[in-house]
Amino acid sequence: MDLSELERDNTGRCRLNSPVPAVCRKEPCVLGVDEAGRGPVLGPMVYAICYCPLSRLVDLEALKVADSKTLSESERDRLFAKMEEDGDFVGWALDILSPNLISTSMLGRVKYNLNSMSHDTAAGLVQYALDQGVKVAQVFVDTVGLPETYQNRLQQRFPDIEVTVKAKADALYPVVSAASICAKVARDQAVKNWKFVEKLQDLDINYGSGYPNDPKTKAWLRKHVDPIFGFPQFVRFSWRTAQSILEKEAEVVKWEDSPTEDQARLGMITSYFNEGPRTRPRLPHRYFQERGLESATTL
Repeated sequence: MDLSELERDNTGRCRLNSPVPAVCRKEPCVLGVDEAGRGPVLGPMVYAICYCPLSRLVDLEALKVADSKTLSESERDRLFAKMEEDGDFVGWALDILSPNLISTSMLGRVKYNLNSMSHDTAAGLVQYALDQGVKVAQVFVDTVGLPETYQNRLQQRFPDIEVTVKAKADALYPVVSAASICAKVARDQAVKNWKFVEKLQDLDINYGSGYPNDPKTKAWLRKHVDPIFGFPQFVRFSWRTAQSILEKEAEVVKWEDSPTEDQARLGMITSYFNEGPRTRPRLPHRYFQERGLESATTL
């Protein structure tokens, strides 16, 4: 799998795809959606779709595709290569979301949680297939959150498509298994060949599984946390595991324009119901506080 576009810039998101088989623009197709890397504290999250004509679904099943978690890395690579060989009727597309994008989205002023991000990415890939001319008739999705809610949301967006959202769909539907393999192969390759934009000394590439409860992963995080700048962009700093290490290992930063404890308490709505003096100092608007502007008393 060619991930050179991701390797050139791994700070945002990257969409990759196979050529669309001509038959998929002519015949009704079935499409599967799955992801790899939702839970890890390290590396990107990859969403994938895989599709083929309904008339060729039996040929896809003949490849013996299965849930990627039940396959070894070599088996996944072999099956992905086989799907590439069968590019006359099998197509795929990926959306790779960097750790930096995930964490900045989750911690931004307007919060964008991982479930919403996952739902939108999956829907975006289905729309992408439609925009490429694929005649999508059925969609099968491995659920994130409640299957019923997720299915209703997708069905409303794509009313002309039969949508099925199930838990463990990657083990139930071969087309979702195929998408699972595409996603896992891409994530494994992205993690293995990750280009660190930071100049790290004594970089240790033995970071374990990348999951928060892995002792090797925790040890890697502790080794590569900078007391001032925090973690490299390979780390999802919005994960609790990363935040806990930052709290213990990093320096405390106090901004000059940070409100004092009393000022912060005055800004809380509950402060109006507490006993105390009725007259409270009026703080300047945030616009003036952020810019360090004060009223001029003399000219």
